[in-house]
Amino acid sequence: MERPLRLISSNPVDQLARTVEALLVVASQPLPVDDLCAAADDGAERVETALALLSERYREGRSGIVLEHVAGGWAFRASREAAEACARLYERPVERGLSQAALETLAIVAYLGPVSRPEIARIRGVSADSTVAGLAERGLIAEAGRDETAGAIRYRTTPLFERVFGLESLSALPRLDDVGADAAQIRARLETVAGQRAG
Repeated sequence: MERPLRLISSNPVDQLARTVEALLVVASQPLPVDDLCAAADDGAERVETALALLSERYREGRSGIVLEHVAGGWAFRASREAAEACARLYERPVERGLSQAALETLAIVAYLGPVSRPEIARIRGVSADSTVAGLAERGLIAEAGRDETAGAIRYRTTPLFERVFGLESLSALPRLDDVGADAAQIRARLETVAGQRAG
């Protein structure tokens, strides 16, 4: 005797969770709750409940993919145990090792941005043209208008930067005081340039 097929739950929150899950799968970047509400045509409280259900379903150690709140929105990523296999299948150029110059430039843009190439060069003590161009090409920084006095293009970090580095927002960056022995020197150099910009 054939067993009847198990029906998918008709619970409205389960249905909404499946819709939110599909939206996150097809999205190319993290989706904030407001965007999920608009696409799902539902309220924030119910969407957040659906996200909580999905977070439990897709938590580290339980699934090959993990739901995380990152870069101001919600997105799926590979679990830690599956990350190496995923890297072998598809190596994202943005996640290949960044040079020391690129990391220094990213830190300056993240902490001081929007900031121009001449300002980055003053802080680092060397030209920043190729490093800035490389970071922009990788999508980690983007143009953010022009300096009113010098007319130089200013740069800011992007949501991709936050996602790659696992930050919910720039406010999640460590404070300069927590960076280590060179924090005072870094802070002094950043504050000098910030003072010049404000003056």
